[in-house]
Order: sequence, then structure tokens, then C-alpha cells
Amino acid sequence: MTASGTPSTAEELRGSGLRVTAARVALLETVRAGDHLGVEAIASGVRDRVGHISLQAVYEALHALTAAGLIRRIEPAGSPARFEGRVGDNHHHIVCRSCGALADVDCAVGEAPCLTASDDRGFSIDEAEVVYWGTCPGCSTGRIA
Repeated sequence: MTASGTPSTAEELRGSGLRVTAARVALLETVRAGDHLGVEAIASGVRDRVGHISLQAVYEALHALTAAGLIRRIEPAGSPARFEGRVGDNHHHIVCRSCGALADVDCAVGEAPCLTASDDRGFSIDEAEVVYWGTCPGCSTGRIA
């Protein structure tokens, strides 16, 4: 652990059962420093930190980090996948129908109320995803009424 008691990125990877590589460390740090980044932006951030990395290696690392619960994949309808470092809490997303801007929205209730379906149809529900759709302030002010 670091002096502050917060585990380092390498320690988090090890703690999740993942092998520590420079690319994985750079990728996790890039996602956490970004704001709902797409794959190309993540690859660029990783390259800035460690040099060359193939897009395939980025996809493989994203898959491993998502499966380990260290990052979250968000894929609003009609949009390419984006990734965030905010995991383990009950938050949702809001997406602009015009420009595709995406932002976090804290749950108004607090606990995971969405996990109680009106009819679970026999499923054991462990996750729910809420996506709000609308028009962001920038696109709203540019609209002609």
C-alpha cells in the first residue's frame, strides 16, 4: 500500500487476480483520469504513457479490467462503448440525444432500488442499468424553437 493507505494501481490489479503490466496500469489510470472515454481515446492515453500498444491489446485489457470490476463499460443505444472508473456504486447516466454527451447521475433513492423488478420472471437479478436521455445545455441553447 502507498503511504496514504490507498492501494496503488499495481496493487489493485494484483488484488483482482490480474497480472501487472505497464499497459494495464496505464490503461486503468487513463480510464480513471478520463470522462467516459471511448476506445480510441483510451488507446491514445495509454500510448502517451507507455508508447506503442496495439488496439487489440487495448481491447483485451479493457475486457480483463471490466471482468475484474475495476472499470465499467457503458454502451448507450446507438453509441460506441465507453468506459469509466467509477464502479461499485449505484449511479446512472444521462445522454444527450443530439451530441452524445454522457454524464454521471447519482441515484435519487440511494440504494439499488432498480434491482427489485415488478416481475423478475424467475431471474436472479444482480444489476440494473438506468440511462436517461435528453438534450444537454449546449445543444438546448443552440436549438431553434
